[in-house]
Amino acid sequence: MAAQRSKATDDDHRVVPFRPRDVRAPPRAQPPDPPNEALSKYEGGEEREDTYRHRMMVNLAALAFTVVLALAGVWLAMQIADMRKNQDCLLSGRRNCAPIDVHALDR
Repeated sequence: MAAQRSKATDDDHRVVPFRPRDVRAPPRAQPPDPPNEALSKYEGGEEREDTYRHRMMVNLAALAFTVVLALAGVWLAMQIADMRKNQDCLLSGRRNCAPIDVHALDR
């Protein structure tokens, strides 16, 4: 394998000169924009009792919804497992796959 050398031209190694900054003139600083008065009502600087009470009620409602959703998920998973067990019993060719309630016979 022959080693190839790149032929560098003067354009490849050219340095671009930049103009120096004028040290006598300070940079221009723009004053900050004044705050928008319409946004001041969304600031949370003061804690009011009604806001705290409302947040607690919303948190309790969210907790109750989450618990109900979790319980519904567990119930659904148990129902699916029970149906799968019965279906596997029937598809294997067995009879009497339905569960028998023992307490119903005592009545």
